[in-house]
Amino acid sequence: MTSIPALSKAPFPDAPAALEEACVAGPGDVAAMLLFALSRRREGDDRPVLMAAPRAWFIEHGRPYGPGLPDIAFVLTPTATPAEALWVLEQGLRSGAVSLALGAVDGASLTQTRRLGFAATQGEATGLLIPRTLDGLSAASRRWRIATAPSAVDPDDPRAPGPVRLIADLVRARAERPGAWMLEQDDETHRLRLADRLADFGPPPIAGTGAASGLAA
Repeated sequence: MTSIPALSKAPFPDAPAALEEACVAGPGDVAAMLLFALSRRREGDDRPVLMAAPRAWFIEHGRPYGPGLPDIAFVLTPTATPAEALWVLEQGLRSGAVSLALGAVDGASLTQTRRLGFAATQGEATGLLIPRTLDGLSAASRRWRIATAPSAVDPDDPRAPGPVRLIADLVRARAERPGAWMLEQDDETHRLRLADRLADFGPPPIAGTGAASGLAA
């Protein structure tokens, strides 16, 4: 199990930047990473979510499971190469037709990430790259490392798992101090929130997602 870093007492930066990046802490954290990625939509923005990735990524990790995402219109775009995926992301962000564009792309250059950031600003959307590592230069305003955390205890049955939890570790940011936060899913609103058993402060629930267990099939 991935070790849990010291948790920050600063407010969680729930407002997404034009372009962010997130990678997983370990192979078993892909569902948690997708749950976090979907939470970077602006609250109240019901435009579809675009996901572009080389076909090999979908073969390795599976595709998001539609019935597990009841409030999200999801557009999947498998591509032959990472360059094609970047092109799809840029066009989708610039079009203004999507709320969020996810790109499972490795090795994007500084110039390519700058183009994505400009496109996201133009389309009033959020771009999120989900590479395997956070190596190299990037124009992303925030770079996250996401890990699965033990679930909370069900308040009605101590033998049953409670809300899904994850650790969002902000490892680099332009104008913010790095830190780590434990987030949990609200099963009624399908939104991530600061785990209230660990702190008595934090932002209101952030953008909605479906259950983590329904993210990949």
